[in-house]
Amino acid sequence: MPSIDHIRNFAIIAHIDHGKSTIADRIIQKCGGLSEREMKEQVLDSMDIERERGITIKAQTVRLNYKSKNGKEYILNIIDTPGHVDFSYEVSRSLYACEGSMLIVDSSQGVEAQTLANVYQALDINHEIVPVLNKIDLPASDIDNTKKQIEDVIGIDTENSIPCSGKTGEGVEEILEQIIKTLPPPKGLTSEILKCLLVDSWYDSYLGVVILVRVIDGNIYKNMKIKMMSSNQEYVVEKVGVFTPKPKDVKELNTGEIGFIITGIKNLSETKVGDTICDAGKPLKSALPGFKPSKPVVFCGLFPVDSSDYQKLKDGLAKLQLNDASFSYEAESSSALGLGFRCGFLGLLHLEIITQRLEREFDINLLTTTPGVVYKVHLNNGKTVDLQNPSTLPDPTHIKFIEEPWIKATIITPDQYLGSIIKVCQNKRGIQTNLTYSGNRAVLNYELPLNEVVFDFYDKLKSLTSGYASFDYEIICHREGDLVKLSILVNGESVDALSMMIHKDFAQSQGRIVCEKLKDLIPRHNFMIPLQAAIGGKIIARETIKGFKKDVLTKIHGGGALDRKRKLLEKQKKGKTRAKQFGKVEIPQEAFIGVLKINKQK
Repeated sequence: MPSIDHIRNFAIIAHIDHGKSTIADRIIQKCGGLSEREMKEQVLDSMDIERERGITIKAQTVRLNYKSKNGKEYILNIIDTPGHVDFSYEVSRSLYACEGSMLIVDSSQGVEAQTLANVYQALDINHEIVPVLNKIDLPASDIDNTKKQIEDVIGIDTENSIPCSGKTGEGVEEILEQIIKTLPPPKGLTSEILKCLLVDSWYDSYLGVVILVRVIDGNIYKNMKIKMMSSNQEYVVEKVGVFTPKPKDVKELNTGEIGFIITGIKNLSETKVGDTICDAGKPLKSALPGFKPSKPVVFCGLFPVDSSDYQKLKDGLAKLQLNDASFSYEAESSSALGLGFRCGFLGLLHLEIITQRLEREFDINLLTTTPGVVYKVHLNNGKTVDLQNPSTLPDPTHIKFIEEPWIKATIITPDQYLGSIIKVCQNKRGIQTNLTYSGNRAVLNYELPLNEVVFDFYDKLKSLTSGYASFDYEIICHREGDLVKLSILVNGESVDALSMMIHKDFAQSQGRIVCEKLKDLIPRHNFMIPLQAAIGGKIIARETIKGFKKDVLTKIHGGGALDRKRKLLEKQKKGKTRAKQFGKVEIPQEAFIGVLKINKQK
């Protein structure tokens, strides 16, 4: 059994693409976690989609043995975390399982927005930080300037920072020595009764639910009877193990260690992330504080293009939710799109990844409705309802006011792009709260409505700044807004799949754009089709699709032709009026996709 003083638990934090997973690879190689034959790039990114996109989505854990220069053996528990803002909940819970963090900053790019967000999360829970300057093998690397940025923007001393290269492996041994020297060992007592934090859980088709735990006090071993404090359910531990990074069975996990247990649980809902696990025979009086549950912030409808794929989509969502409890779904039906699901996501990248996995892993052709956020609708009777889908908005006469979510955004950009970024933020109803400089880079703080950011803000930011700006946000509150429901009517009937919540100032221009787009995308029918955008009963934009005119007069010749022609035209007119009343307008799938593209280009 290792001494608790020889254990180091740390998370690897950084902005996207600053080299977290690559440095984790070099550390695994250095400590001999895998043989040369088993080694591959980004070994901790296990999903195909992670490897293809070169991003980390799920935080991964690995336990390594390292022999220090002082001759002592150490156990290193490393958690490689995601860098993207959508997956910051993964980072926050990983940090709770550790005593320190290794902060990686790309020495050619400098400090970026997500670097700041992750460091502040780590500092909030009193982590020791080891700064690492990665990519020193690149010609654009500027170590001195990057150190200055870390000190100016974050306020961390960089005297002991380590230059390294995840590509060549230079500086990896120095990182390990610095971690042993700087980071504190875990606190906790082996003699105490078991107190364990549930860090993560996922579903394995052979083993059932695998539970990742951090032992705070005591120890956990095979055949032990344990209790989940949130549900008061009791289970017997069937298997105890660690990831090296391959799963390896051990007899027990002791104080300060991170590993996994298997208890035969089949349902992921029984293992709440952040729960406290204790000995069933010696229950604890109070649970650990745990972490805030992740809440979906972006909602959209997912519908199968072929309605016969509905069951396949339902099964696919259920299977994906087994390994990603952070997205939610419920059945919904639309008169235009048929049966589908209303799904909640942590952000647009999360939405994109889930839809991509559904299309790839379950072979479903999907249609995604306009993404929207959760509004709080305050009614005259004092009640408040959460609105995820604009089509379920209560009658306007019952509404007192509507609140929308606002975010605090941090944008870091080279100062030559500052003017254009401020203009975009103002167009999105933003309020500037702060502007500071570090060298030639500006750190800009804005408060923005999430609804304005959710579509295309990030893409716009990247294209305006040639990819140099970085962006991070956190939700701060809900504020009252002058919001209206924009309904789209085709032939007098409201199409619920195209309705959207929008700020009153932008409603008319958006309504006109949608009507113009639909005019191009809906094919002509035998009758005239009016396309209208409306707020309540008020029409604010209109386009018309002209009907086909069938020539009914060609074969009429001879006497009395004028009267016969008039009669036929009157008959045709009546037929068109009747067709307009009862004829159904077929809205093709391309029309919905086209309208969604408008929202993304807006």
